[in-house]
Amino acid sequence: MDTAFFAAWIEEIARVVAAGKEWLTGLDAAIGDADHGANLDRGFTAVTGALAAKEPDTPGSLLVLVGNTLIRKVGGASGPLYGTAFREAGRTLGDTPEVSVAHLHTALEAGLAGVRKLGSAAEGDKTMVDALAPAVRALEQAVRDGKDPAEAIGAASEAARTGAEATIPMQARKGRASYLGPRSVGHQDPGAASTALVVSALHTVATSW
Repeated sequence: MDTAFFAAWIEEIARVVAAGKEWLTGLDAAIGDADHGANLDRGFTAVTGALAAKEPDTPGSLLVLVGNTLIRKVGGASGPLYGTAFREAGRTLGDTPEVSVAHLHTALEAGLAGVRKLGSAAEGDKTMVDALAPAVRALEQAVRDGKDPAEAIGAASEAARTGAEATIPMQARKGRASYLGPRSVGHQDPGAASTALVVSALHTVATSW
């Protein structure tokens, strides 16, 4: 997986976020500020513009650029959290020109650690961690099982989707949703939902690469 692969991933994220903008905002309207979809759409539009202006030379530098752009352009909690995830993943990859599935797992694990630290969130808190952490574990297991990139990333995508759906019966313990207490139960966390879209976009690219 080279720089072009990761550029294609970002383009696919921008596409699915734009397509799902109203859905994500609807999820956020139930338990948050009703701006998650709009914020992410604006952020990834800015990211695609930045990449069009100058595509970095390595996967790592590309992901760092994505992260920095999201932090600058996206308001609320999602900009810093997603920005940190991409930036930490990129820093972990360093100057590696070709990324293996094992490298990808290490990068996403670093991104997850950054999100956990910044948001002080754990699984069960009803946040994006509930989708990202299972995805990282599934990818790790797929690497151990020797699966090819598409299969491995597919397993991660399915785990992220399942994790996002599992937030529905949870009571939020972090963010604005936590202010609702028991009223947050019965709603899918918008950050977990968008995380599932991001990992699904990665799988889409991996299956066609």
